[in-house]
Parts: sequence; structure tokens; C-alpha cells
Amino acid sequence: MFNKTPLSPRSDTLVRPEIRNGAGPLGTVNGKPAAGAAAELPGGTRPETAENDKPSGARLIVGPEVKLKGAEIQDCDTLVVEGRVEATMDSRVIRIAEQGAFAGKVSIDIAEIHGSFEGELTARSQLIIHATGRVRGKIRYGKLVIDEGGELCGDINALSGERPAPFAKPVELPAPAGDLG
Repeated sequence: MFNKTPLSPRSDTLVRPEIRNGAGPLGTVNGKPAAGAAAELPGGTRPETAENDKPSGARLIVGPEVKLKGAEIQDCDTLVVEGRVEATMDSRVIRIAEQGAFAGKVSIDIAEIHGSFEGELTARSQLIIHATGRVRGKIRYGKLVIDEGGELCGDINALSGERPAPFAKPVELPAPAGDLG
């Protein structure tokens, strides 16, 4: 009864091409940083990237050629975007792959952008924009790392407890006290 032959005669397992070829997620090859991947930040700290982030909690991967539209993503610790997502999200980590695109409103701890983001992005801890990354919209961040070639434009401000000082009014200098001629 339990010794039936499978419906498919295939005995091999299906493996994603980047895993089969040794390329890991977003900036790693065989678990090591790929050429051009972010290394160390000032002070000896490392940005949280795929190579030093152990998968934990709920993880959602939107694969290549997949389009997710009109969603509100909840209870997802890590969102990996390889396709296109139009959504709102409040989570811990978002990673947008080089061919990935996200449009919408995101409040996140860490954002790592290799592809494109458009909308409202609040990266409470860190925003990392790689050389191929493009970020546009209303952007708020704790710490900012941009590789050469990365693009960031829009309404951009750092998150901090202090409000920026308003622009000072120009000070009028008194007229010179003597004849210069």
C-alpha cells in the first residue's frame, strides 16, 4: 500500500539555479562575500547582510518573475524581493535583489537594496544601497551606507532625536567706518 511508485520518474531534487551554481543570496558565493559586497563599516562593525544573517523567524521570498500587488505584509521577519512587490510592510529586514523592485510603504529595521525601491521607506537601524541599487521617495534612516554607483533621491532625512537647526537668517554687517577710497 505504501510502496507505490511516485507519479514522476524523476529522482533528482529541484534546486534553484543560484544554489546549484554555488551563488548564495544577495552578495554571497558559497557563504562568503562576493566581489563588491559590503565589507566593514567604520568602527569595525559589519552591515547586516546575507552572509552574516542567519535565517530566523518568518521569511518570505518573492521569486523572479513573480508580481505581488496590493498586499499588506505582516509578521514577516525577512522579505527577499527578486520579482516585483507593491505593498505596505512593517518588519525587521527587507532585501531587494538586483532584478527586484518594491513600490510602497515600508517601516523596517534594516533595508538592503541591490535593485529598486520607490515610495516611503523608514529604515530604523540601517539603509544599505549597493552599486546597482536605486532608492526614490520619502526616505528616513538610522545609518546610511551607499556603495559607489548607488542612487538615492527624494525627501531624505536621518532619524535622530534632535531636530535639525533651522536655517539662520543672514546677518547684516555694519557699514565700514571709514572712507575706503
